[in-house]
Amino acid sequence: MNAPIDPSSPTAEPADTLRSALAGLLDGLPPTRAARAVERLIATYRGTTPTDTPILRDRADVAAYAAYRMPATFEAVAASLGALAAAAPADWTPSGHLDIGGGTGAAVWAARSVWPAERPTTVLDWSEAALALGRELAAADGGLKQSVSWERARIGSHRPLDAIDLVTISYVLKELTDTDRAAVVDAAAGAATGAVVVIEPGTPDGYARIIEARDRLIAAGFHIAAPCPHSGPCPITPGEDWCHFSARVSRSSLHRKVKGGSLAYEDEKFSYVAATRFPPAPVPARVVRRPQIRKGQVLLDLCVPEGALTRTTVTKKHGDAYKAARDANWGDGWTP
Repeated sequence: MNAPIDPSSPTAEPADTLRSALAGLLDGLPPTRAARAVERLIATYRGTTPTDTPILRDRADVAAYAAYRMPATFEAVAASLGALAAAAPADWTPSGHLDIGGGTGAAVWAARSVWPAERPTTVLDWSEAALALGRELAAADGGLKQSVSWERARIGSHRPLDAIDLVTISYVLKELTDTDRAAVVDAAAGAATGAVVVIEPGTPDGYARIIEARDRLIAAGFHIAAPCPHSGPCPITPGEDWCHFSARVSRSSLHRKVKGGSLAYEDEKFSYVAATRFPPAPVPARVVRRPQIRKGQVLLDLCVPEGALTRTTVTKKHGDAYKAARDANWGDGWTP
């Protein structure tokens, strides 16, 4: 999960198209205004107080957000949807997609990268400025331009949702009150005929929100497809650790300019849960920490089907398994 996208992979085309669409985003926006918008957004997203109004208020906010956050959100959602696709039946492709709080549409682009076929898609968000930019960016991809609807709606205790195959909720729950968080997850569970995927920042509080969503989805009759290899209680003790993963994000010149970074990449930490109405085939075990490669051996920290965390040591005497362990990434599935 923490490897950069391979240009030869199916995810390359949507990722490259999105980067191109973002390239001219801040043209005409005074650098000082863009910088102020980014600083305010960073402070807001790192804060802990939920809001009952859109964080993205105007075009400057939305442009800064898209340049600052959209590439990382795309990679995290694409990794999460990729894990869902791996656990789903080989012939399963979502027939429709609802993205709750989708803003500028990162999850729409991510779904396009995992399942390239067009599908009716609706993005709900309470910021008209974000929706307008989402439409503008989607125009760079003919399929998205034709298949995606952008609708303004209050995110929280809103109207019941129409039935749809796939529902995504990415980087939204942090912005909501406890009551609205529960309402959003319950509405997603009630609408999804195939799967619900929830993604949050890879922080202890982000993980706590994912566990809350996970519990509600299980209570609603869903099976856990990823990242967990089971649908039992999470074995992590709250307050002692948290489950999160990492996605490598390639930084464009625009991205480096907005974020003030010099490296050509960054690692986006995220937590997620993918749950399905149908019985999934989750991985036999999940690598939940960066593998420790030592001389002649690899240490793998795993979440296993028994609902426990365990460490396994793979040595040269294990032959092909040792080679596989050396190539394993944080977040990968593993066959014990």
